[in-house]
Amino acid sequence: MLSLKLPRLLSINQVPKGYQEQGILFGYRPPRSSAADCLLSVFQMTNETLNIWTHFVPTWYFVWTLVGRLQGPGGREDPHAWPLLAYLLTCCVYPLASSCAHTFSTMSTRTRHICYFFDYAALSMYSLGSALAYSAYIFPAEWVNSTFHHCYVPIAVFNTVVSTSLSCYSRFLEVEWPRFSKASRMLAFVYPYLFDSIPLFYRFYLCVVESCTDAAILVHYKHTIFAFLTCFIFASHLPERLAPGHFDYIGHSHQVFHVCGIISTHFQMEAIMMDMAERRDRLLPASLLPSSLQTLGSMGICMAVSLAVIGLCSMSLRFMPEPPQR
Repeated sequence: MLSLKLPRLLSINQVPKGYQEQGILFGYRPPRSSAADCLLSVFQMTNETLNIWTHFVPTWYFVWTLVGRLQGPGGREDPHAWPLLAYLLTCCVYPLASSCAHTFSTMSTRTRHICYFFDYAALSMYSLGSALAYSAYIFPAEWVNSTFHHCYVPIAVFNTVVSTSLSCYSRFLEVEWPRFSKASRMLAFVYPYLFDSIPLFYRFYLCVVESCTDAAILVHYKHTIFAFLTCFIFASHLPERLAPGHFDYIGHSHQVFHVCGIISTHFQMEAIMMDMAERRDRLLPASLLPSSLQTLGSMGICMAVSLAVIGLCSMSLRFMPEPPQR
């Protein structure tokens, strides 16, 4: 290991346009790195290092939480727990997929696209996991077993497929139409989040017009604030946009975006667990709860379609020319 050399870092003018980040001037890894170079760069200070670690470390916190739930009282035998377990599984997958994407994205342009295809699919699955948990635990009491409630998860499944497709397609636009590409990618994730949150937003409304006694609502507020902050930071490229070159390694928007996203997920998880414990007797009866087959079935459908989308987009990359090394 001591004989291995760390990859040489490049400036923004030395990497292809698809690798360049607004306001980040230095610390780029070579665009045609080997897998070993990518792994070594995890322990080297580059402009991607903290992007990797800010999602890799929280992955194991969510894994620990999932394992604790599986081994705890009831676990898989509790019919009320399956939506929560599915949600926790997606909380483990999406930061791990993001960490791997940031680690290996400099092997080649095609590998970079494929890495982020999987990253986007994992985020879309997380949106579905949130919808499954919200359907079981978050819905306002007066909406339980309504037409909207019955349609909620199927629509979320459809949104997941659309989100994966649109976000993957946006990568084909980022060189020639970077703003449209980013807007499409934001829409791909903002729309499913807003749809998933309709029951929660209605509960916020009830807390404004009526007295609110649910302890979980305060935690839901925290989750929502950090979710909107995550979106704002991703879209604004702050602070590096105001001071290019000063936040190349520590403090740029993508790192803050990762941290805010993980904090938002943590508060969301805590609020879901609180609602599950406090409201289970007032919500769906056991006979109407989604079974393990229904829960895993909806996730399996989305996973299969997402893999098909990734496969189709990956094959389409053959028609994209590899940008020249500068």
